[in-house]
Amino acid sequence: MTLYKNITIRQITLLITLLVTTVNVLIIGIGMSLMLTWWYLPMFLIVLLVNFLIVRFFIEKYVFRKIKIIYKLIYDSKKDKPLVDINGESLEDVNTKVMEWAENTKKEIASLKSLEEYRKNYVGNISHELKTPIFTIQAYLHTLMEGGLYDENINTEYLRRAADNTERLQNIVEDLDIINKLESGNAELDIRRFDLKELVKDIFLDLKSMAKRKKIKLQLKEGASSTYFVLADRESIRQVFTNLLVNSIKYGKEGGTTKVSFYDMETEILTEVSDNGIGIDEKHLKHVFDRFYRVDASRSRKQGGSGLGLSIVKHIIEAHDQTINVRSTSEIGSTFGFTLKKAANR
Repeated sequence: MTLYKNITIRQITLLITLLVTTVNVLIIGIGMSLMLTWWYLPMFLIVLLVNFLIVRFFIEKYVFRKIKIIYKLIYDSKKDKPLVDINGESLEDVNTKVMEWAENTKKEIASLKSLEEYRKNYVGNISHELKTPIFTIQAYLHTLMEGGLYDENINTEYLRRAADNTERLQNIVEDLDIINKLESGNAELDIRRFDLKELVKDIFLDLKSMAKRKKIKLQLKEGASSTYFVLADRESIRQVFTNLLVNSIKYGKEGGTTKVSFYDMETEILTEVSDNGIGIDEKHLKHVFDRFYRVDASRSRKQGGSGLGLSIVKHIIEAHDQTINVRSTSEIGSTFGFTLKKAANR
């Protein structure tokens, strides 16, 4: 057993070579011995040498190298060394790469499934949002064409309601167009320096009547006497504030407050729009910026809107290479915060 363990691969090759050579030479030798000529012995030796060299060449080339690889794999495995394939790469590394490939493929498949699910939901939501105003317009128009047009008690009212739903339909299409431009990078931002506080005061005036109907107070954070200059697209940021403030008024509690605060973060200005309204349940927070997502679908549709307001807000802020987040507690209130690049005071 000890002798067997000490025999090397090369020694095994030599033994095989000698064995094959001996057999060949014996066969040839027996044939030559029958001639009984004087040159028998020198010829026998030459044949022996040539046979040995030829056999050894073929065994070295086609047998020894392959046996050596197998032997090394077995030897390394017994010595607790990483197995190595013929390309010099350890089998452990190969296994790791295979596992990584499998994991990456699994993630890609999961991502594709998620995208497909999102596509289905998105198409379904668009269909639902568009059908409602279209069917409503159809109903009013059919009633008018069937004789209601001549009824003074309903003709003006039905025409007004049809016009309102036409406007709602137009808002959905325009909002989708805005999101599409922002996502595709085709939206041109007019970046310039302006004061956020002055912009918010201007928007407060535009929304004063709406807030008054809900008895909601619009105010800036106490002590916000400084100017807060930023570099951004003023009209896009106006839309951000308008969408956030309109949502806050719509879903705010009667007699409540909507407050805008500014914080100097050295290189950015952090803006927060907060209220003490109905708030958002935690399970809905991660979806509030999704297209057409409504925390309370029935109540949201009664309030009007396209269901794209917060999605547009997110896309506008991200188009400025900034971030937006939300904190909220049901029945206590919500706070939306976003950053914009700070501009130097002149």
